[in-house]
Amino acid sequence: MLTKDERKKYDRQMMIKGFGEEGQVKLKQAKVFIAGAGGLGSVTTTYLAAAGVGTIRVVDHDKVELSNLNRQILHWDEDIGKKKVASAAEKLTRLNPKVQVEAIEEVITKANISQLVAGFDLIADAMDNLPTRYLLNKAAIERNIPLFHGAVHGFEGRAMTIIPGETACLRCVYRGAVVEGKFPVIGVTPGVIGCIQATEAIKYIVGIGQLLTNRLLVYDGLNLKFTEFRVKKDPNCEDCGELARSKK
Repeated sequence: MLTKDERKKYDRQMMIKGFGEEGQVKLKQAKVFIAGAGGLGSVTTTYLAAAGVGTIRVVDHDKVELSNLNRQILHWDEDIGKKKVASAAEKLTRLNPKVQVEAIEEVITKANISQLVAGFDLIADAMDNLPTRYLLNKAAIERNIPLFHGAVHGFEGRAMTIIPGETACLRCVYRGAVVEGKFPVIGVTPGVIGCIQATEAIKYIVGIGQLLTNRLLVYDGLNLKFTEFRVKKDPNCEDCGELARSKK
C-alpha cells in the first residue's frame, strides 16, 4: 500500500496509462541490483530512486577521484577519496529517504556474483569492462533475473534488455577479443544511456510498454542519431545456448 505522501509524490507518474497505483506499489516492492556506481550507475540509480523503487543495492569497489567528476553525478568535490558506494548511498538517501539503499564495497567476481544478486528482481549493468559484464550476464541467466545492459564510449552509447530463457544475451552480441583500459567519455553519454536503462527497468517492473529485447540500441551523440540493430539468440552461445543448458 502507498501512504498519502507517496500518492502525492508519485502522482504524475501514476497518471501514465497502465501505471496507476498498482504500478507504483510494484516499484515500491521491487529490489534492483546495480553493478557499478560510476557514470552509468549514477544516472540509473538516481532515476530509479526518484521513481520510488523500494530497494537498491549498489556494488562498487572504487573510491571517488577527481577525474570521475565530469560524468559521475552522484559524486562531488567533497567526496574525493570516499568510497563510491558510500557517496552514492548518501545522495540517493537524501534524494528519496523512503528508498532502502544497500551499499556494498566489493569487487564483483565469479565467486561472489551469485550471492550478490540473490533475491533481487533485476540487474542493471553499469560496469565499464566486458569481463565483469560477462559475469553479470551468466549470473542473470543462471538465476533467471532480467539484465539491463548499458555501455558508453566517448559520445557513443549502447543499451539492450535481456530476459533469460527468452531473448539473446550479452554473449550473443559481444564476441571476439576483450579490449580493456582507459577510454574516453563525456558525461552526457552515460546520462542518456543510464536514463534508457532506468526507463527499461521501470517498464519491466510496472509491466508496461515494449522492452528493448533482441534489439541493440546504439546512440551516436555527435550526429544525434539512434540506430537499432536486431539481435538473434545464438544457439551455440556459451552462456545461453543449447550447450550451456546441457551442462547444467
